[in-house]
Amino acid sequence: MFIRTLSLLSILAVASAADLLNVSYDVAREVYKDVNPAFAATPAGAGITVKQSHDGSAKQAQAVINGLSADVVTMNSPSDIDQIAKSGLLAADWATRLPHRSSPSYSTHLLLVRAGNPKAIVDWGDLAKPGVQIVVVNPKTGANGKYTYLAALAWARRQPGANDDTVKDFLRKVYANVLALDKGGRGATSTFAQRGLGDVLVTFESEVFRIEQEFPGKVQRVVPSVSVKADNPVAWIDRNVERKGTAAQAKAYLEFLYTAPAQEIFAKNFIRPSDEAVLAKHAATFAKLDLVTVEEQFGGWSVAQKTHFDDGGWFDQLYQPR
Repeated sequence: MFIRTLSLLSILAVASAADLLNVSYDVAREVYKDVNPAFAATPAGAGITVKQSHDGSAKQAQAVINGLSADVVTMNSPSDIDQIAKSGLLAADWATRLPHRSSPSYSTHLLLVRAGNPKAIVDWGDLAKPGVQIVVVNPKTGANGKYTYLAALAWARRQPGANDDTVKDFLRKVYANVLALDKGGRGATSTFAQRGLGDVLVTFESEVFRIEQEFPGKVQRVVPSVSVKADNPVAWIDRNVERKGTAAQAKAYLEFLYTAPAQEIFAKNFIRPSDEAVLAKHAATFAKLDLVTVEEQFGGWSVAQKTHFDDGGWFDQLYQPR
């Protein structure tokens, strides 16, 4: 009986053990460094090793489409997972499989300037002023850059007498001031904070916190009047987990992200948790500003992608590389 029990336990251990690959966006490194061991310490995560891959989100989505064997993706834009779904790697209704449209957390975009704010930047409109040098992510390679563009666009649409012509003129002036279009958020951070280039960095709220901690007294945040809610959607990749036999483990990993311990990890890493109770506990941490959604302001991600970021869209029309 003892031998039989031991054999059964061994079989169960082998069945639960797995390596998972989490393909994620560029500035999510730190949060998943905390999430992964917390998951491994749970009964559902016992014996599971989660490996990470990070880069610009659009670039990561393309890598999965091209064969990077992700078990799960944890992105910062539904459009990137939609692109993977269009390739046939996962179900088109992926966003319905987990709560909050499969987004356990979200963020938004703030502005980060040099200490003392020498260029007097207080809102999106100031980014179009002559002589301001801006560091942002390329919207072709990362959702970080898409949110920057859409937040500036949302502000421009609120101005008196705004129409497509005035909005395009504003965005053209903003992107004429762009010093560097980095491929991902961490690259943009390096350009601005480590290399000391540019007057203002536009990036995720979580990244602003990290830069302030790493470079105390050298930078300061600017909270704009409006920004875009940046959902952090997640999904298991059907075709990959079926082939690798990791479907149960991948689902358990993503379901863990909604638990109170994981939600606390998001908050402590300056990413807004979807759990309202946990968010309320950390309300003092996060900037208070008007958050709009891509759905209500831009017709959803498929419309926004086609109108603004696909080849020949508004961004291509407005941006002229230096």
